[in-house]
Amino acid sequence: MHVSQTNGTSDRTARIPAQRSPSRDAAEAALVEHYPALVRLAHLILPPALGRHRRVLAAHALVQRSLAGRSGPHAGGGGAGGEDSAHDWIRERVVRGALRPPLAVSIGVALPRALGLRVFPRAGGTDELALDRALAAADPATRAALALTTFEDLAPTSVVALLRAVGVADPERASSGAERLAASCGPGTAALLRGPEFDPCTVHLRPTDLLGRRRRVRFAALAGTLVLLGGSAVVALDGSPAPTPGPVVSTAPAGVAPVRVPAERWADTSRVDFTAWPARGDRASDRDLIRRAVAAWTGGSPRTARSEPPSLLYAGDVDGAEVVVLYAGRALVRYTEPAGGDTRPALVETRADDSDVTTAAAVVLARAGGRTRYLLAPWIAEAGVRDLRDPRSAARPLPVSADGVTDRVSDAAPPAGPGGCAGVPALQLRSSTRIVEDHAFLLVDLGGLSPVHLTWTSLPVPGDPARRPREAAGPLGLAAWSHSACSLPLLRDSGVRAVNRWEFAAQTLPERAGRALWICTRADTWEGRGRVDVTLELPGRAVPVTTVRDTAACGRFGQDVLAGAFWSAPQGTRYLLAAGSRRVVGVSADGAVEAGARGPVLAVRAATSAPFRLSGRLPDGSSLPGWTTRSARGSG
Repeated sequence: MHVSQTNGTSDRTARIPAQRSPSRDAAEAALVEHYPALVRLAHLILPPALGRHRRVLAAHALVQRSLAGRSGPHAGGGGAGGEDSAHDWIRERVVRGALRPPLAVSIGVALPRALGLRVFPRAGGTDELALDRALAAADPATRAALALTTFEDLAPTSVVALLRAVGVADPERASSGAERLAASCGPGTAALLRGPEFDPCTVHLRPTDLLGRRRRVRFAALAGTLVLLGGSAVVALDGSPAPTPGPVVSTAPAGVAPVRVPAERWADTSRVDFTAWPARGDRASDRDLIRRAVAAWTGGSPRTARSEPPSLLYAGDVDGAEVVVLYAGRALVRYTEPAGGDTRPALVETRADDSDVTTAAAVVLARAGGRTRYLLAPWIAEAGVRDLRDPRSAARPLPVSADGVTDRVSDAAPPAGPGGCAGVPALQLRSSTRIVEDHAFLLVDLGGLSPVHLTWTSLPVPGDPARRPREAAGPLGLAAWSHSACSLPLLRDSGVRAVNRWEFAAQTLPERAGRALWICTRADTWEGRGRVDVTLELPGRAVPVTTVRDTAACGRFGQDVLAGAFWSAPQGTRYLLAAGSRRVVGVSADGAVEAGARGPVLAVRAATSAPFRLSGRLPDGSSLPGWTTRSARGSG
């Protein structure tokens, strides 16, 4: 498999354990020597639905109990096959145990106890979060194949043999799925899996909900007193059975009752998105308001019929109106009742599936008078506001209430002149270290219920792998977006979820006129469609080259790009400029201009600005058609 990395040992072939188990001494020695790797193996295979705390404890429990059972190692000093055989035998038992159904893992294994504490591996960055999300979506056998390749350095044939031995129905499919998973996550997948973010032996400790613990202790004391006084089963004061832990469902008499997520779920889940938001707001217990919101959302029409109840994210008073926010799998809903009843309630619904730690980080609660108020996700630890046009100025702190409601933020200022803008405000947020370390990111309001996530991809380095989009909150990302900020209002009210600015090529201009950057700005919508805007950034100005809609170009599945435009030098000479992305090894033009060049850039004098065609050559000999557009005047 492509993700296999060597660590000083050659690729090993898994042995199918013999009928006779190894000696206890050999098994115990192998368990002690390989304990960290075996726990990593179990941790990666176990279902993420267990939560980070229980998953870590279950991984340790599976490895610690691997010597128990009917087929355990026999006493005596003579091993069956030696140390390697004992390691293989334990590894198979760990894999077999981790592949058991989630219910069996969570109930059948006596977990170690950590009273009053929660344990979890170190939080990583956005790459680790993306990989964790991809692993959570994969089936257990695929995760097992990836873990065996990464942590045990097994060849694909050995992985298939081991998975077949533990009862996987289609081990070849699992091995192929692991290869596809690793390829889709990028060349650094194995390095990330070997890092501390996926190491259940190096963990952080956090207390459980201290306030909740105090309440439970007081309730337990009261319950004990009632038992002593009454000698009967513990009941609530109104005579109904005592409540059990878990999600609380509203008893509002609507056709669909909203679900309330536990307050701390966001800190212990593999899905850091809208599904982890708890119910907040000063009207969260207002059954009548919530019932009206749910009734307005369901509507009774076939289009809005829902098979599952929504989650209540917020209910409260916002700027003189009553606002309810619901989430239902694919839909994010905001219901607003204006004060006084003079205006009819408003319902806004939008797609929100496939959200993540950034695109589910904020919701627009209200817009009025050129200002916007947001509701932030429970995992946001710091919030600020900055002007994208001014990258050197620090972000201004944004006050946030205990319920996650921000102060009002001014909207984008009117254009300062043709093609310009006076300011583009953006939220700069930082995630809690309970889920990810050193993770700051930018969001900008483009008219939807959720602000848009901004990222950037810097210029490629010759010989290096393709770069991934990065958060734009650092100095380089902010400087890059300062040049593209004024193009963002063009995307307003178009259902955009994320925008990435990709600097796909740099070019030295003729006549010593400076350096130009070729930019591809890709906007992805919640529906999956993409819009691409190509810009030629010249010294002192940016010139639009072309816009392409409904395309995969400039994204993960369209990494080869070529574009060209006419440009007039400061002295008046007209040139045809063209540039391609990192894999372009040759550029040619025909039509009004006939020219060619080796490498990814072309600059040639042009006597006319009549239409022309561009073509790029890729390393495998295939041809890449280029984008062309109108002429661009020089900046001098």
